Amino acid sequence: MIINYGDGACPADIDADICIIGAGVAGLSVARPFIGTAVTVCIVAGGGMEAEERYQALYEGSSIGNPPFDPAASRMRAFGGTCNLWGRGCIPLGTALDRRNWVPHSGWPVTYPELEADYRQARAFCGIESHEFAKGSFLTPPELAPLDFDERKLVTRIFAASPVHFGSAYQSEFEQAPNVRILLHANLTGLQAAPGGTAVEEARIATLDGKRGRARARHYVLAAGGIENARLLLLSDSVVPHGLGNDRDLVGRYFMDHPSGKLGTIVTGSPETLTRPYDRNLAKRPLPSHPEICLSEKAQEDHRILNGRLRPFAVEGAVPKGIQALRGLKAAHRARSRDWELSLKERLCIRHNGEPQYVREVVPPTESTARLALDLGLGVGDLAWAVGRKLAGKPTVKTERVDVVGYFEQAPNPASRITLGRETDALGLRRVCVDWRLNALDMHTYRVAARLFGDELARVCNGRFELEPWLRADDNPVPEVFGTSHHMGTTRMSDDPASGVVDRDCKVHGVDNLHVAGSSVFPAGGWAFPTFTIVALGLRLAGRLRTRLEQSPVELAEMPARQAVA
Repeated sequence: MIINYGDGACPADIDADICIIGAGVAGLSVARPFIGTAVTVCIVAGGGMEAEERYQALYEGSSIGNPPFDPAASRMRAFGGTCNLWGRGCIPLGTALDRRNWVPHSGWPVTYPELEADYRQARAFCGIESHEFAKGSFLTPPELAPLDFDERKLVTRIFAASPVHFGSAYQSEFEQAPNVRILLHANLTGLQAAPGGTAVEEARIATLDGKRGRARARHYVLAAGGIENARLLLLSDSVVPHGLGNDRDLVGRYFMDHPSGKLGTIVTGSPETLTRPYDRNLAKRPLPSHPEICLSEKAQEDHRILNGRLRPFAVEGAVPKGIQALRGLKAAHRARSRDWELSLKERLCIRHNGEPQYVREVVPPTESTARLALDLGLGVGDLAWAVGRKLAGKPTVKTERVDVVGYFEQAPNPASRITLGRETDALGLRRVCVDWRLNALDMHTYRVAARLFGDELARVCNGRFELEPWLRADDNPVPEVFGTSHHMGTTRMSDDPASGVVDRDCKVHGVDNLHVAGSSVFPAGGWAFPTFTIVALGLRLAGRLRTRLEQSPVELAEMPARQAVA
């Protein structure tokens, strides 16, 4: 069932077998396998069914790193989490799982064969059961054949596009689940540990309207996101001074994203050769797959660089007046029909983390609709011309050039970290402070990869590659890249407590009943979109919790003020 924790009919104190903090894809993937079982589950959801400004404000924080980083950008505090904004790309991890001797702190404690069964389960959760996969790629051929590259340099990897928006897709199941209670507008204010910090006794929760209570469980799962998981552990310091799981000062360290930036421009007489096979808008299948241009494993090893992918973006030349008018009318119609919640989503998506100008913003038209309609009538010839180009398999407006944009793995770096700032939020909790740092290996990767990508793309289209100025200067201290909202690494996984916060089963080292779900456990991120692996690890954790509960059938009857979840 899904209820508002602030409702007077909802008890302040809740008991369950499992308490999950967070109702995004990580939390839902842990909880869903328990629907209809004897296991009771409580999900503490720090927002409502839709985005709300005052709950979003709890994500605000500060940045002291370089490049700057906005911790509130592209994070949604609502049922379904940030995947309400996601791009739907699914792909299994590849070389990111492996130990690479030129990448310090790389390698996962679990191998691809160990994760393969979890990935198979994740396909069903993501609605892509028809797609087969292997390490680092799906196997379904895309609708348009990708280009042939020198495989010593570049290779094609395939991702599957999920049709699922997790909150709306699974809302009905959770509403009808008698053993699962989702508490909307309930925010974790801290985990209260037992003496010595070896177990969690209760989760303290509160609404912004003043209601406070606690959730008591046999097991607790933090599933609040790559930034918030670390913040919540650091805030839980009433027994352990530096926060739970932080005996080795590792919580919040190794913060990673997928840095992205413009690498250069391809000038060619046949730009569609580069852009058309990678235009995701051309897919017509109900469950499409799409190709990505990626660095080969050989190139990574030979040049001692990180992994990365590239997208060629067509940049339009002069837009005919009739097409400008048509686009303006469409934008005006969208603006009139846009509701408040959608507007908030759009603002979250365009909040800047240093994006360069090639990232387009949606700008409402300044002309009146009457003037736009007149221009459209006068420009009917432009529309006919555009239709002809589209029927010929070309873009409606001629491409002036192709911008080459890279998306990269970030080097695991203990100096890149999440800490607590001095300012507090509306709940009285210290806000997050992000110190996002890139190192020499990151910069080396950008310079080498730019040439590998650009020269090879220029070769296949008989064009010319022009390198971006920021990649030419060896002494450039700050790369012109921005984050892509794939927050990882802050509670990294390791078999050794000296190098990780959680073990291979996502249990916090030294805390017997505390677990972490989500990309914060990634020791390395590769370039792959993280959601598919988040789901796989969530389902894997659900299996581990089921086993532990079956092995230790301890009742909660002795807990005071017990309130059954069902």
